[in-house]
Amino acid sequence: MFSKRSIRQSFLIQLIFASASLIFIFSSLLYFYIQRSIIEEKHQELLNYAKNVASNESIYGSEIPTPEIYLGLSIEIAHLNKAHLDIDLYETTKNAKSYLTLIYPFNLDELSYLKITKEITSTKLLLDKILNYLFIINIAGFLLVVIYAIGLSKMLVTPVKTLSNKLSNMNEHLMRPIVVEELPEEFEPLGTTINHLIARIQNFVKYQKELFIGTAHELKTPLAVIKLKNQVTLIKKRSAEEYIDALKVTNKTVDEMNIIVSNILNIGRQEGAQLEKPQEVDVIDVLHQKADDFKLLAENEGKTLYMSFEPNGYMAFLQVSLLNQIIQNFLQNALKFTPKDKSVSLISSLNSYGLLIEVIDEGCGIDESSDLFAPFKREGNKPGVGLGLFLAKSAADALGAKISIKNRTDGVVGTVASINLNSKLSCILPINKK
Repeated sequence: MFSKRSIRQSFLIQLIFASASLIFIFSSLLYFYIQRSIIEEKHQELLNYAKNVASNESIYGSEIPTPEIYLGLSIEIAHLNKAHLDIDLYETTKNAKSYLTLIYPFNLDELSYLKITKEITSTKLLLDKILNYLFIINIAGFLLVVIYAIGLSKMLVTPVKTLSNKLSNMNEHLMRPIVVEELPEEFEPLGTTINHLIARIQNFVKYQKELFIGTAHELKTPLAVIKLKNQVTLIKKRSAEEYIDALKVTNKTVDEMNIIVSNILNIGRQEGAQLEKPQEVDVIDVLHQKADDFKLLAENEGKTLYMSFEPNGYMAFLQVSLLNQIIQNFLQNALKFTPKDKSVSLISSLNSYGLLIEVIDEGCGIDESSDLFAPFKREGNKPGVGLGLFLAKSAADALGAKISIKNRTDGVVGTVASINLNSKLSCILPINKK
């Protein structure tokens, strides 16, 4: 039923052990308290008798049985060799009966003491019954605790089993998110995390399928062009210059195929980068480095790169290569589609989600109705394979960040590509005032 690594088994053992210890300690304290109270009461009773006898000296010359005899009392006068001022109380057993004896000073000049003995057999029997009842109650309580622990552990494990059953019935063709509202409150974060993972898997499966189909299509087209060119070339004899032109066309097509293959290899490298160990890095420093790299490139193309970074520093725990890939892709696309004498802006700011990084260009804009992050998706008439944004989206998912591309809404034609880093495991560096 349980294994060595079973959480339920550990919970059961700990709960049963803790409950048994608590029951034993409470019952022991209760019994000793009752016993102490009863014995103390009997002690006080004997002490009162001793004080009354000592003050009234009613025992001298008495040949008629006193009422104390009927109370199970036995009063004697004992003489000691030396004075003994302490009051002694002790318990004895004789003929299966229990007695409580009190030694009380009576006449210190004559070294005489009262020895008052009372039979407490009935009291002892009462204490034994109380002990037996407590023992029976403890056994019943322990059994109830065991039953309760089993039921409670089963109730706590039920949501996990429910999640496990739902996940075990899923595959790449049937993946449905978990209804978080149906889970206990303590399991809602787990359900939310699983749904996020399911969404990532769905996107991964979707884009992988599109990638395979797109790759086959993209490679099939240049191969068909090469074959057609070769067939046309072989129909009749041609001049050396014509053969050279045909070979140049073939080489150009092969170069295009190499670009496709290189981008596909980049996808494999990126998936490997997702498994890299995250490290603590100042994101603002990364943005400064990227801005410096692309500033000269923008100037060479007759464009301007503006930058504005807030806050002064932002520490995050992530894979730096993935963040670099996203920012680099955004800047490359922005410079590619921005005309000469126009500008591109790289800015960062804080929002409720975390750190928002935006690349704003003055290009031709986008069609927001299309899925720009699908593989081999191209916008405009610029050359490219169409895998850059696909790689950026995959990297953002691995970082747990939000990524989006939309048209500008400030009256200027262009796009805003943004990535929003989560504030979890991140912090803002204080501004150094000089």
